[in-house]
Amino acid sequence: MKNLLRKAATLAAATGIAAAGLTATAAPASAAAYNGACGSGYGVVNKIEFHDNRGTIFLTYNNSTGYNCAVTVRTNPGAAAPMEAFLRVSGTSTWKKDSGNYTTYAGPVYVAAASRCVDWGGTIGTITLDESRTNCG
Repeated sequence: MKNLLRKAATLAAATGIAAAGLTATAAPASAAAYNGACGSGYGVVNKIEFHDNRGTIFLTYNNSTGYNCAVTVRTNPGAAAPMEAFLRVSGTSTWKKDSGNYTTYAGPVYVAAASRCVDWGGTIGTITLDESRTNCG
C-alpha cells in the first residue's frame, strides 16, 4: 500500500511540474498594430507582416476621398533604424515615399486611387516587402 501511495504522489508531482512548464512558455509574438497615422476616415484594407516580427506595413483607404495611404509600423519601437513607406497607382512611375531613420513608423504617404490598383510596401532595417496591383476598385 505504501508503495502505491508513493507512486501516486510521484505521478502527481510529475504532472504538476509538466503543467507548470506548459504555462511558463512564451506567448507567440504579435504583429504591430495599426497606429492611425493616416488620419481620420482611413481604414485598414491590407497589410504585409515582416516574417521576423519586426513590424507591419499597412495599406488604408478613405471611402469619402478615394485616397489610399501606406504606413510602416515597427512592432517594438526602439533606436532609430532605416524605415520607409511607399505607394503609387499601379502603372505609373511616380512613387510617394517617406524614408528616414525612425523609431516607430514611416509614413504616411498618400495617393488618389479610387477604382484603381496600387503598388505599395515598406522597409524596416535591411528588409523591404511590397505588393503590386492590389486593392483594385
